[in-house]
Amino acid sequence: MAALRWLTPRKRSATARSVLAGEAAAEAALAAPAQEKDDRAGAPAFPVVGDPHAAAFFDLDNTVMQGAAIFHFGRGLYKRKFFQSRDLARFAWQQAYFRIAGSEDPEHMQEVRESALTIIKGHRVEELMSIGEEIYDEYMADKIWPGTRALAQAHLDAGQRVWLVTAAPVETATIIARRLGLTGALGTVAEHVDGVYTGRLVGEPLHGPSKAEAVKALAGAEGLELSRCAAYSDSSNDIPMLSLVGHPYAINPDTRLRKHAREKGWRLRDYRTGRKAAKIGIPAAAGVGAVAGGAAAAMALQRRRR
Repeated sequence: MAALRWLTPRKRSATARSVLAGEAAAEAALAAPAQEKDDRAGAPAFPVVGDPHAAAFFDLDNTVMQGAAIFHFGRGLYKRKFFQSRDLARFAWQQAYFRIAGSEDPEHMQEVRESALTIIKGHRVEELMSIGEEIYDEYMADKIWPGTRALAQAHLDAGQRVWLVTAAPVETATIIARRLGLTGALGTVAEHVDGVYTGRLVGEPLHGPSKAEAVKALAGAEGLELSRCAAYSDSSNDIPMLSLVGHPYAINPDTRLRKHAREKGWRLRDYRTGRKAAKIGIPAAAGVGAVAGGAAAAMALQRRRR
């Protein structure tokens, strides 16, 4: 019965913790340094050149990158002896679960989150940032979808800002954004004291409603008008974020998002091969996304609340 319960999609609404996670992600982002045709015929030219109030928000896992960034990051940590073979086997099972279920069970994700935080507890932020640069070259660089990368570049060429929005650690997301020439990244923020991870999150993983809260917080800080902005994702978990903007795109969509997008008249693009497109998309690994994150944002939030 537990397995069946995992396979049942659950609706989630914004909570105080998701608002906190969104605000923390926005602060961390601000502090951090041949395509398919649209399914909707006659779509106007987009993005609009020279609009200072427009930006684009891209989900990462299976939208910009094939697979889950945190899984690739975990492979790199295993290679560097951060954890043992049994932990890698557990992460592999969790990755397989995300493929099959297409949604996250709260109790299951709590277990994933706690084990991931345990792995990085006591390590320094600068250490994982340095390792993250190496892991990007080893496991991530060749996993970027060229089609989605071209979409992001079109926004940049139009003079717009482009942000990743992901449940992956904000440090990992920031590295990927910088390597791709994007403006920055919103990601899961983990607490640290004096540059050392405590094993706790600021709020919750940046997932589902938390992503929408992060985008709203960033838009307010940057003077953006969400009706002029675009958002891109593969997962129905990101419908709250996609629904915020005037130009939502379903990229390599899972079954629920494809259905929702067609009902709403959203644009659809699929850069997978026929074989890959038949598989269930990988939702953002929200629980494991707590592996690292947002030291600067955590400190900024604490100072602001004093």
